[in-house]
Amino acid sequence: MTEYERSRTMPAQPEHVFDQAANVDQLDTWLPRDLHVEAGEPPAVTVHDDRADEDSSAVLRSRRDQMRLEWGTRDHGGYTGWLQVAGGATGTSEVTVHLSFFDDSHDPGEQAVTEALDSSLRRLEEQVRLRVDNAAG
Repeated sequence: MTEYERSRTMPAQPEHVFDQAANVDQLDTWLPRDLHVEAGEPPAVTVHDDRADEDSSAVLRSRRDQMRLEWGTRDHGGYTGWLQVAGGATGTSEVTVHLSFFDDSHDPGEQAVTEALDSSLRRLEEQVRLRVDNAAG
């Protein structure tokens, strides 16, 4: 098993960050660009991977009371992950994403995963900023 974890501080309240991250209809705005999620009967989702041009059955659970998202593959134990939002200094949040690969064939490697996680966290922060700015203005 291989695990990866990245964190980022965001200039917004934890509730705002979590609401943006957990919005199933807007996951494509911050997930790696080659992954697309289609909601099914909760907690079921379908994940399309452009690189492999294949769909995978997955689960996505949102636990707002814990400010946590959890996901993973359904048909095989390829990978799981979670996103946790915690309150930081006044008006900020700390967002952590963790991935676990149980099957080496699903692990794209440390550099690719690290870049994808950092990019996803940057994109999530951009979406949160847009949402907060639109609410304020």
